Amino acid sequence: MNPVAPRTGIVVKMELSDPIHKFIEELETKDISEERKTVLQPLADYIISKNKNKKTVQLNFICTHNSRRSHLAQVWAQTMAEYFRIKNIACYSGGTEATAVYPMVVEALENAGFKISKESGGNNPVYKISFSKTDPPIFAFSKKYDNEANPTTNFAAIMTCSQADTGCPFVAGSEKRISIMYEDPKISDGTAQQLQVYKERSEQIASEMKYVFSQVNF
Repeated sequence: MNPVAPRTGIVVKMELSDPIHKFIEELETKDISEERKTVLQPLADYIISKNKNKKTVQLNFICTHNSRRSHLAQVWAQTMAEYFRIKNIACYSGGTEATAVYPMVVEALENAGFKISKESGGNNPVYKISFSKTDPPIFAFSKKYDNEANPTTNFAAIMTCSQADTGCPFVAGSEKRISIMYEDPKISDGTAQQLQVYKERSEQIASEMKYVFSQVNF
Protein backbone atom coordinates (compact mmCIF):
# COMPACT_ATOMS: atom_id res chain seq x y z
CA MET A 1 0.00 0.00 0.00
CA ASN A 2 1.23 3.50 -0.79
CA PRO A 3 2.08 5.67 2.23
CA VAL A 4 -0.63 8.15 3.17
CA ALA A 5 -0.18 10.97 5.66
CA PRO A 6 -3.43 12.59 6.88
CA ARG A 7 -3.13 16.36 6.71
CA THR A 8 -6.07 17.62 8.76
CA GLY A 9 -6.59 19.34 12.09
CA ILE A 10 -5.87 22.67 13.72
CA VAL A 11 -2.39 23.94 13.02
CA VAL A 12 -0.23 26.35 14.98
CA LYS A 13 2.27 28.78 13.48
CA MET A 14 5.03 28.21 16.01
CA GLU A 15 5.07 24.47 15.36
CA LEU A 16 6.93 25.03 12.12
CA SER A 17 10.60 24.14 12.30
CA ASP A 18 12.73 27.21 12.99
CA PRO A 19 14.59 27.30 9.64
CA ILE A 20 11.34 27.09 7.65
CA HIS A 21 9.64 29.71 9.81
CA LYS A 22 12.57 32.07 9.19
CA PHE A 23 12.52 31.31 5.45
CA ILE A 24 8.79 32.15 5.22
CA GLU A 25 9.17 35.31 7.27
CA GLU A 26 11.72 36.57 4.75
CA LEU A 27 9.61 35.74 1.67
CA GLU A 28 8.32 38.79 -0.20
CA THR A 29 4.86 38.84 -1.80
CA LYS A 30 4.80 42.51 -2.81
CA ASP A 31 6.45 41.75 -6.15
CA ILE A 32 3.69 39.37 -7.27
CA SER A 33 2.06 41.06 -10.26
CA GLU A 34 -1.61 42.01 -10.35
CA GLU A 35 -2.01 39.65 -13.30
CA ARG A 36 -0.61 36.79 -11.26
CA LYS A 37 -2.76 37.67 -8.24
CA THR A 38 -5.82 37.40 -10.50
CA VAL A 39 -4.71 33.89 -11.49
CA LEU A 40 -4.24 32.90 -7.83
CA GLN A 41 -7.46 34.43 -6.49
CA PRO A 42 -9.77 31.50 -7.38
CA LEU A 43 -7.59 29.24 -5.23
CA ALA A 44 -7.82 31.66 -2.29
CA ASP A 45 -11.58 31.99 -2.82
CA TYR A 46 -12.03 28.22 -2.81
CA ILE A 47 -10.13 27.86 0.47
CA ILE A 48 -12.04 30.76 2.03
CA SER A 49 -15.40 29.29 1.01
CA LYS A 50 -14.63 25.83 2.37
CA ASN A 51 -13.14 27.29 5.53
CA LYS A 52 -16.21 29.47 6.22
CA ASN A 53 -18.43 26.42 5.88
CA LYS A 54 -16.16 24.51 8.29
CA LYS A 55 -15.35 21.89 5.68
CA THR A 56 -11.99 20.24 5.12
CA VAL A 57 -10.07 21.80 2.24
CA GLN A 58 -8.54 19.18 -0.04
CA LEU A 59 -6.15 20.46 -2.70
CA ASN A 60 -4.70 18.10 -5.30
CA PHE A 61 -1.90 19.80 -7.25
CA ILE A 62 -1.63 18.17 -10.66
CA CYS A 63 1.15 18.22 -13.27
CA THR A 64 1.99 15.82 -16.08
CA HIS A 65 4.67 13.71 -14.39
CA ASN A 66 4.14 14.63 -10.71
CA SER A 67 7.89 15.16 -10.47
CA ARG A 68 8.55 18.87 -9.97
CA ARG A 69 5.99 21.69 -9.83
CA SER A 70 3.11 19.73 -8.34
CA HIS A 71 5.27 18.50 -5.45
CA LEU A 72 6.66 21.96 -4.77
CA ALA A 73 3.13 23.35 -4.73
CA GLN A 74 1.82 20.59 -2.44
CA VAL A 75 4.63 21.01 0.07
CA TRP A 76 4.51 24.79 0.16
CA ALA A 77 0.72 24.94 0.36
CA GLN A 78 0.64 22.54 3.32
CA THR A 79 3.43 24.48 5.01
CA MET A 80 1.69 27.84 4.50
CA ALA A 81 -1.53 26.44 5.94
CA GLU A 82 0.36 25.75 9.13
CA TYR A 83 2.15 29.08 9.07
CA PHE A 84 -1.16 30.96 8.87
CA ARG A 85 -2.97 28.65 11.32
CA ILE A 86 -5.58 27.60 8.76
CA LYS A 87 -7.75 24.70 9.91
CA ASN A 88 -8.37 21.45 8.11
CA ILE A 89 -6.15 21.74 5.05
CA ALA A 90 -5.07 18.58 3.28
CA CYS A 91 -2.70 18.97 0.32
CA TYR A 92 -1.88 16.29 -2.22
CA SER A 93 -0.25 15.99 -5.63
CA GLY A 94 -0.50 13.76 -8.68
CA GLY A 95 0.13 13.54 -12.40
CA THR A 96 -1.41 12.24 -15.57
CA GLU A 97 1.32 9.60 -15.28
CA ALA A 98 3.78 8.49 -12.59
CA THR A 99 7.55 8.96 -12.93
CA ALA A 100 9.69 10.02 -9.91
CA VAL A 101 10.31 13.07 -7.76
CA TYR A 102 13.21 14.86 -9.43
CA PRO A 103 16.25 15.09 -7.09
CA MET A 104 16.65 18.85 -7.59
CA VAL A 105 13.20 19.36 -6.06
CA VAL A 106 14.41 17.58 -2.95
CA GLU A 107 17.56 19.70 -2.89
CA ALA A 108 15.63 22.95 -3.29
CA LEU A 109 13.33 22.06 -0.40
CA GLU A 110 16.24 20.99 1.79
CA ASN A 111 17.94 24.31 1.12
CA ALA A 112 14.76 26.06 2.30
CA GLY A 113 14.93 24.22 5.64
CA PHE A 114 12.89 21.05 5.17
CA LYS A 115 14.24 17.84 6.65
CA ILE A 116 14.00 15.11 4.02
CA SER A 117 14.86 11.43 4.12
CA LYS A 118 14.51 8.75 1.47
CA GLU A 119 12.19 6.04 2.81
CA SER A 120 12.47 3.69 -0.16
CA GLY A 121 14.60 3.37 -3.28
CA GLY A 122 13.92 2.08 -6.76
CA ASN A 123 12.78 4.01 -9.79
CA ASN A 124 10.16 5.95 -7.82
CA PRO A 125 11.53 6.63 -4.32
CA VAL A 126 9.37 7.73 -1.40
CA TYR A 127 10.63 10.82 0.46
CA LYS A 128 9.60 11.84 3.96
CA ILE A 129 9.42 15.62 4.13
CA SER A 130 9.27 17.13 7.62
CA PHE A 131 8.38 20.78 8.18
CA SER A 132 6.82 20.82 11.66
CA LYS A 133 8.00 20.03 15.17
CA THR A 134 4.80 18.10 15.88
CA ASP A 135 2.76 17.53 12.70
CA PRO A 136 3.23 14.35 10.67
CA PRO A 137 5.49 14.64 7.61
CA ILE A 138 4.46 14.65 3.97
CA PHE A 139 5.30 11.49 2.04
CA ALA A 140 6.27 12.45 -1.49
CA PHE A 141 6.42 10.07 -4.42
CA SER A 142 5.29 10.30 -8.02
CA LYS A 143 1.78 9.00 -8.69
CA LYS A 144 -1.26 9.54 -10.88
CA TYR A 145 -3.76 12.06 -9.59
CA ASP A 146 -6.29 9.30 -8.86
CA ASN A 147 -3.84 7.20 -6.82
CA GLU A 148 -5.24 5.75 -3.57
CA ALA A 149 -3.11 8.22 -1.60
CA ASN A 150 -5.20 11.08 -2.98
CA PRO A 151 -8.83 12.08 -2.33
CA THR A 152 -11.56 10.74 -4.60
CA THR A 153 -14.27 13.34 -3.88
CA ASN A 154 -14.71 16.88 -2.55
CA PHE A 155 -11.35 18.24 -3.66
CA ALA A 156 -10.05 20.99 -5.92
CA ALA A 157 -7.84 19.98 -8.84
CA ILE A 158 -5.09 22.59 -9.04
CA MET A 159 -3.41 22.42 -12.43
CA THR A 160 0.23 23.52 -12.29
CA CYS A 161 1.27 22.90 -15.90
CA SER A 162 -0.29 23.50 -19.29
CA GLN A 163 0.24 19.93 -20.50
CA ALA A 164 -1.80 18.49 -17.66
CA ASP A 165 -4.39 21.22 -18.07
CA THR A 166 -4.99 20.38 -21.73
CA GLY A 167 -4.30 16.65 -21.49
CA CYS A 168 -6.57 16.10 -18.51
CA PRO A 169 -9.75 18.09 -19.22
CA PHE A 170 -11.77 16.14 -16.64
CA VAL A 171 -10.53 15.20 -13.18
CA ALA A 172 -12.92 12.63 -11.73
CA GLY A 173 -14.23 13.47 -8.26
CA SER A 174 -13.07 17.09 -8.23
CA GLU A 175 -15.58 19.77 -7.30
CA LYS A 176 -13.43 22.63 -8.59
CA ARG A 177 -10.72 22.99 -11.21
CA ILE A 178 -8.22 25.84 -10.91
CA SER A 179 -5.26 26.58 -13.17
CA ILE A 180 -2.11 28.24 -11.75
CA MET A 181 0.58 27.47 -14.32
CA TYR A 182 4.30 27.50 -13.56
CA GLU A 183 7.23 27.36 -15.96
CA ASP A 184 8.89 23.96 -15.83
CA PRO A 185 12.32 24.10 -14.12
CA LYS A 186 13.17 21.03 -16.19
CA ILE A 187 14.41 23.41 -18.89
CA SER A 188 17.55 23.88 -16.79
CA ASP A 189 18.31 20.19 -16.23
CA GLY A 190 21.93 19.35 -16.97
CA THR A 191 23.01 22.99 -17.16
CA ALA A 192 25.11 25.17 -14.88
CA GLN A 193 21.95 27.12 -14.02
CA GLN A 194 20.06 24.10 -12.68
CA LEU A 195 20.45 24.81 -8.95
CA GLN A 196 19.48 28.47 -9.36
CA VAL A 197 16.45 27.73 -11.54
CA TYR A 198 15.02 25.17 -9.10
CA LYS A 199 15.65 27.57 -6.22
CA GLU A 200 13.81 30.34 -8.06
CA ARG A 201 10.85 28.13 -8.92
CA SER A 202 10.57 26.86 -5.35
CA GLU A 203 10.71 30.42 -4.00
CA GLN A 204 8.15 31.62 -6.56
CA ILE A 205 5.71 28.89 -5.56
CA ALA A 206 6.41 29.49 -1.86
CA SER A 207 5.77 33.23 -2.24
CA GLU A 208 2.56 32.67 -4.14
CA MET A 209 1.27 30.13 -1.64
CA LYS A 210 2.11 32.63 1.11
CA TYR A 211 0.05 35.22 -0.74
CA VAL A 212 -2.88 32.81 -1.25
CA PHE A 213 -3.06 31.74 2.38
CA SER A 214 -2.61 35.29 3.62
CA GLN A 215 -5.91 36.08 1.84
CA VAL A 216 -7.69 33.39 3.85
CA ASN A 217 -6.86 35.12 7.13
CA PHE A 218 -7.26 38.66 5.77
